[in-house]
Amino acid sequence: MVRARSSPVSTLVSRTTGIDAPAFAAAFDALSAPRMTWNAPDDALVFASGAAATLTASGPDRFAAIRSGADDLFDSGDVHAGTEAARPRLFGGFAFHEGGCDGDPWEPFPEARFVLPRVQVTFADNGAWLTVNAVGDDADPDAVEERLAAERDRIAGLPREGDRPPRPGIAATRRTTSREAWRESVEAAVDRIRGGDLRKVVLAQALEADLDAHFPRAATLDRLAEKYPDCHRYYFEPDAEGSAFFGATPERLVALRGRTVETDALAGTTGRGETPAEDEWLAQELLDDAKNVHEHELVADTVREQLEPFAASISAGERRVRRLATVQHLHTPITAELNADRHVLDLVEALHPTPAVGGLPPDRALETIHDTEPFDRGWYAAPVGWIDAAGNGAFAVAIRSAVATQSRATLFAGVGLVADSDPDREWDEVQLKYRPILDELEGGS
Repeated sequence: MVRARSSPVSTLVSRTTGIDAPAFAAAFDALSAPRMTWNAPDDALVFASGAAATLTASGPDRFAAIRSGADDLFDSGDVHAGTEAARPRLFGGFAFHEGGCDGDPWEPFPEARFVLPRVQVTFADNGAWLTVNAVGDDADPDAVEERLAAERDRIAGLPREGDRPPRPGIAATRRTTSREAWRESVEAAVDRIRGGDLRKVVLAQALEADLDAHFPRAATLDRLAEKYPDCHRYYFEPDAEGSAFFGATPERLVALRGRTVETDALAGTTGRGETPAEDEWLAQELLDDAKNVHEHELVADTVREQLEPFAASISAGERRVRRLATVQHLHTPITAELNADRHVLDLVEALHPTPAVGGLPPDRALETIHDTEPFDRGWYAAPVGWIDAAGNGAFAVAIRSAVATQSRATLFAGVGLVADSDPDREWDEVQLKYRPILDELEGGS
């Protein structure tokens, strides 16, 4: 059963103006909750606040319900965007699976939620832009123009620089999976793979961290941007009560512009070296490692198969090593030209979950995940991104992520298991994947 609801939809009015680029932290802190940010290597940085319209859905048809609500909203649009990057967009995400937001810390998060922000600030190649959106009773063009002028004046008055607060520090941590329970789970999954019931499954862990000081939201996002400029960085507040889901993921799920699709196969992991020579040695070992190459090829082959019903042509680049601050991954870029016009959510639904975060066959892998993991995944490893009026959009796989409140953060990380997976090596890989978020929480400037 699907439940879908939205704020009342009538005429959408959107107005945009160019502005002097504000300091990110000052502007972010000045925005009212709920807030969101989106930034990708090939996309503009956007941060936004408030909700001119909200779409939510649950159940197996949540992708279709969000698409229908988005179509209704954008079809009513009176939009003066000024520049393509600042056009009104819906930002949000989905739960990893149906019913996946029931447990702590996911209670504030619907199974699908997308927001058209009231205020949107965009940092694009051609400057900084302020967009104000209104829907329903607020959608009077003259009133929106007045709001736009008022917001522009408010942002212009913000300080250009400020001291960045230190990382909050961690007082205590709690694992949801003990090392012994992990070993038993991995061995059971490997037995199923060797017996032919599964080809691959991704199992995850969660780590709860009590913070020594309040979670510094803008400063954490700033630091992630500096350390992971080649990743998709995202931040979503589901309400005004204080929870936030954020991260810096190296994995793009899909980007659609017109009929051109870009996606990735990202699977197979090793650490970084202490020296350039060691780094190169680890990278070559990863490229030559049969277990990691097998895991990676399962993902790449499945992504191509999932795209085939939609595509006139598909091409894949050469498998390579992608280096991040704490880990290295096997990476294959994949592009396609569609055989017809499609909405980005058609592709999101077809590709999620990729074998990089779920497994093969998908149904049996999801059963194993559900039976094994002692926590709800919520939005972890699920699609997060944006949609525009043309049905274009960009979505990332929400890994290297956490849910944070003022005093606590819950981190998530997972690994792909195949027939020759070793429990202790997989445990160590999970700890590596915690580092992008954990490093930004542990104490220090």
